Amino acid sequence: MIMGLLGRGLLGRGFLGRFLGAGWLLAAPALSPALAEEPLVGSFLAERACPAFVSLRKQTNPGEVRLEVGRAYPVTAANRAAATHVLLTVAEATPTRRWAALDCGQLAVEAGAAPSSAPSSAPSSTPSSAASSTSAFVLALSWQPAFCEGRPTKPECASQTADRLDADHFALHGLWPQPRGRAYCGVDAAAVALDKEGAWDRLPAVALSEPTRRALVRAMPGTASFLDRHEWIKHGTCADAGAGPGAEAYYAASLALLEAINASPVRALVAGRIGGRLETADLRQAFDAAFGAGAGQRVSVSCVRDGGRSLIGEIKLALAGPLGPEVAGVLAARIAAVPPVDPGCPGGIVDAVGQQ
Repeated sequence: MIMGLLGRGLLGRGFLGRFLGAGWLLAAPALSPALAEEPLVGSFLAERACPAFVSLRKQTNPGEVRLEVGRAYPVTAANRAAATHVLLTVAEATPTRRWAALDCGQLAVEAGAAPSSAPSSAPSSTPSSAASSTSAFVLALSWQPAFCEGRPTKPECASQTADRLDADHFALHGLWPQPRGRAYCGVDAAAVALDKEGAWDRLPAVALSEPTRRALVRAMPGTASFLDRHEWIKHGTCADAGAGPGAEAYYAASLALLEAINASPVRALVAGRIGGRLETADLRQAFDAAFGAGAGQRVSVSCVRDGGRSLIGEIKLALAGPLGPEVAGVLAARIAAVPPVDPGCPGGIVDAVGQQ
């Protein structure tokens, strides 16, 4: 079902709530049912309206409950190590604990906890792992005036003006394959060392078409400090952007995501609060309005200190795939396909251009 930029599957609630931590594995279906119970923590995305049983042995289903296609359910157990069924929490059902067949959807569980019968397509964290196995991303968007408060000498900050796009629009920071430790796929050791040293100007230039390059320079002010090289080397090399792996596809998808957010009521809300305070709850409500109920629960806000002020510095959006450059039409579904995340800081000031 889900291939391309973000691959198949979801991330578990614990990981996405932190955007850090353990890796996640995607499980494929096995066959024969059993009755033992193996503890499991993860999420199950329903692809078929299968029955949700209270008892596998008796096939009992009080209320004739069926899975809702497209809905993600919390997972608490598998029926055995060589799993064929998973135990879900269906909040509106009585009782809430329900068994569903593994082949009724897509399961994602914490690393090391996947049912042994289910071959994993999860990405390796080694630099040589294939980009096409990426399962999910976090989109990081910066509020550039806040970023520049503490970095006034950086080229992108010294050149910032009130009429430049990033004065009142989100700027692209990065699109990060998950888990976060997944990085530097197929990158040689010398380039990794340069990146970790912060010598981004010595990294190879990113191969992009001229239209994509122009769009990226406008959307990612950090290109003035070679942020594009860093993001590609560290994160983009582990991504498959729908049309195939490569910097062009990776940044085309990143730009499409940024454009969708900046064209939405989310950006309008933030820009309208410049100089004032914005509550994270209000920002999340704007995501709900723009991308459907519950979308805001997939957004985390990071704040930065500037003297005695707390500024909105960045938002991080968790989402599943596929994406690709046509993502605007399917973004709501991609956001809905992942569990909620921690909201982050409760709110802060939306900074204006210039040192305050």
